[in-house]
Amino acid sequence: MRHGKKVNHLGRKTAHRKAMLANMACSLIEHKRINTTVAKAKALKQFVEPLITKSKAENNLTAEKGTHNRRIVFKNLRDKYAVTELFSTVAEKVADRPGGYTRIIKLGNRLGDNADIAMIELVDFNELYNAGKPKKKTTRRSRRGGSKAEEESSKVDAKETKTPPVVAENSEAEAQTDIETKADDSEE
Repeated sequence: MRHGKKVNHLGRKTAHRKAMLANMACSLIEHKRINTTVAKAKALKQFVEPLITKSKAENNLTAEKGTHNRRIVFKNLRDKYAVTELFSTVAEKVADRPGGYTRIIKLGNRLGDNADIAMIELVDFNELYNAGKPKKKTTRRSRRGGSKAEEESSKVDAKETKTPPVVAENSEAEAQTDIETKADDSEE
C-alpha cells in the first residue's frame, strides 16, 4: 500500500533522483519539450512548476525578491544558463497564466523495454495548440453599473448598426400587382 507516499522515488536514491530531475528541468527549459517516461514526466511536472511560478515577473518586482527567487531556483536547477532562460524568456511568456505551465502527452510504448513514453512540454511555447484559440480578454468586470455616458453611447452604436430589412424582388412585384388590382377594384 502507498498510503501517504507522495514522492515517486523512480527507483533511485535521493541524490541521484534530485540530480536527474534538475537535469531534466534544465533540458525542458532549454528545449521547451522533451521525451521521457510517463512516471518521470509526472515527477518533473511537480518539480518544475513551482520553479516557474517563482520566476514570474509579479514575484520579482523588487530587486531583493528577484534575487532571492533566483537563488532558490538556482539551488534546485544548478545551471545558471537555465536560470537566466527561465527568468527571461519563460517568465515573460507565462506571466498571465495562473498555473499549469506544462503539458504531458502520452506517445505510446518504447520499443526496447515497452516503457510508457510521454512528451512533456511548456504549454505557452507550443504554437500548434495555441494557434486556433483566440487570446482571452483580460478585462475585469465590476458588479456595479457603468457610467450613464457609456450606456447611452452603446445604445447609439446599436441603433446605427441596425439595417432595414431587405425586401426580395419577387415580393415587390407582387405588391405592385396588388396595388394595381386594388385600384382597379376601387374604380369599378
